[in-house]
Amino acid sequence: MQKVISAEQMRSIDSATTERYATPSLLLMEAAAACVAREAFRLLTAEGSSPIDLKRKKVFIICGRGNNGGDGAAAGRALWREGVRVHIVLCGRLADAKGDARINFEIVRQLASGAERTLEFTECDTLAAWNEVAARLVDCDLIIDALFGTGLKRPVEGAHKAVVERLVQVREARERAESQHPSILAVDLPSGLDADRAQPIGPTVEADVTVSFTAPKPANVLPPAARFNGRLVIAHIGSPVDLVEDTPSQLFLLEETDARAWLQRTRYAPGSYKNAHGHVLIIAGSRRFTGAAALTANAAMRAGAGLVTLAAPRSALGPIAARLLPEVITVPIAETEQGTIDGAAAKEIRALVERSTVIAIGPGLGAEPETGRLVRELASSVRLPMVIDADGLNALAPWPDGLRGEDKAPRILTPHPGEMKRLIGANKDEELTDRVAVVREFAVAHALHLVLKGERALIASPDGSVFINPTGNAGLGRAGSGDTLTGIIAAFLAQEFAAKESTPDTVAALNAALFIGGMAGDLAARTRGMRTMTASDVREHLSRAIAALDPRGEMKG
Repeated sequence: MQKVISAEQMRSIDSATTERYATPSLLLMEAAAACVAREAFRLLTAEGSSPIDLKRKKVFIICGRGNNGGDGAAAGRALWREGVRVHIVLCGRLADAKGDARINFEIVRQLASGAERTLEFTECDTLAAWNEVAARLVDCDLIIDALFGTGLKRPVEGAHKAVVERLVQVREARERAESQHPSILAVDLPSGLDADRAQPIGPTVEADVTVSFTAPKPANVLPPAARFNGRLVIAHIGSPVDLVEDTPSQLFLLEETDARAWLQRTRYAPGSYKNAHGHVLIIAGSRRFTGAAALTANAAMRAGAGLVTLAAPRSALGPIAARLLPEVITVPIAETEQGTIDGAAAKEIRALVERSTVIAIGPGLGAEPETGRLVRELASSVRLPMVIDADGLNALAPWPDGLRGEDKAPRILTPHPGEMKRLIGANKDEELTDRVAVVREFAVAHALHLVLKGERALIASPDGSVFINPTGNAGLGRAGSGDTLTGIIAAFLAQEFAAKESTPDTVAALNAALFIGGMAGDLAARTRGMRTMTASDVREHLSRAIAALDPRGEMKG
C-alpha cells in the first residue's frame, strides 16, 4: 500500500532529500521531468502497434512560474530531443520565475531560438497573449498541464482561471466529438485542485493521466477530486524511501500487492479441509426479502469459506434455498407473524454460533422491532467476529455508546452513506463532506472496523488508519452488490480467523476483500458492461480476480 501525504509533507520530503541526502533539487526536477516524458510518450504512441512518427506529433506544455512549470519545461526538452514538436507556454513572465524552474525556462528559451519551430517558447503575461495560444490547442496531440501542481490553495483567478477554463473547454469539445485527441497529462495534480482536499475548489482540468511524485496526495485518490486525475501514476524521483516511511500519515491507498500478499498467506494447502478455511454463519432474510440472504451466502461460498450456513425464517427458507448454491447449509429458525426472525430464535442461533468462525448479520432481515432487539442482543454478546450490514445496521442506529469491538471479536460495519448518517445520528440531508474524518472518528470512538461503501470505498480501523480502495466501478451501485460484498468480507475473515498458525489480521482480510471484490466488479464490467452487470456477475468473477492475483496459489502444480 502507499501512504497518502499532504502537500506540506511532500515539500518537507523534497527539502530533506536535498539537505540531508545531498541531492541537488535540479536533479529531482530532471528525474520528475523524465517520468512525465515517459508517460507522454505512452500517450503519443498509444494508437496501435505500428511505428509512430514522433516528428508528426505536437505537444503543448502549459507551465506556471513555479517548480511544477519547471518540471513541465524539462519534460518538454526530453520530448523535443526525441523528435516531438513542442510548444512550451509560460503563464507569466520568465523574469518572475525563480530557482530551478527559471533555469529550465532559460534553457528552453535558448534552445527554441534555434530550433526552427520544432521547439517554441512563449511567455503569456496577459490574457490577450494567452488567447492567441489557446486558439492553437485543438490542433495538438497532447497537452501537458504543469500550471500549479500541489501549490494551489484557493480557486484560480484572473488569467490563470482563463487558462484552466480553456483546458476544460478543450476536454469538453473532445468528448462531444468522441475523439481521443488532444490527450491531457497533468503534472503532480490537475490544475484547479487543492492537493489536500477531496472536494474541487473551482474550475479544474480533467486529465487522462496524472503523474504524481513520490507519494499520492489526498486529491489524487479521494473522490470527487480523484475523478479529474484519470489514470494515476506514482513516480519515484529519488527521495529515499525512509523519508516517506518516517512521514506521519494514517491514510493509505491499497494496491494489488496487498491483496496478493493476503491470498498467498492464506493459500489452500495440501491436506487442508473445510474447517481449516472457516465456517461462516449468515443470519439474514425474511419473507419479503429473500434475495439478499441468497446473494450473501452464495458470495461467501464462492469467496473461499470452507463452510457456509444460512439461518433464516422458516417461511422464507424455501424461496431462499431455491436460489442458493447447493453447498450452502440452511437452517430454519423461529419467525414473527410478519416472517422476520423472532427473538425466540436466539437459542437456536447461539447453538449455531458455537460451530462458527465468523457471523454475518443483516441483509434482508426487515425492520420488525422484535428482529431489531435480537440483532442488538447478538451484537453485544457474541464473542466472534461479526459483519453487520443493511437492516442489521439500521437496528443499531444510532450506534450504542457502550457497544465496542474486541481484537478477538471485532465488529465490522459495512454501511452505505445513508446508513452511515443514521449510525452517527446525522440528518439524512446532510452531506458527508469529509468521509475520511467521519469514518476515522467513528471507528476510533467505538473500537471497530468500518467499511464505508461507495466510490473509492474507505476501510477504517480502531487505531485511526483509513485505507482507500481503488478498485470498483459505477456498475456496483446496484441492488445486491452490498449483500455480495458482505459475503465476501465474511468469507475472507473466516479464512483469516480459521488459520491457527498466526494472530488474525482483521485489517489485512478486510483490505483484501474490498480490493478483490472491486476487482471482480471491474472484470464483470469488462464482460457485461456497467449498465447490465449484476451482483451475481460480480460473484462469478471472483475466481478470475483471485486467479489473476495469485495464479500459482490457485492452480494445482
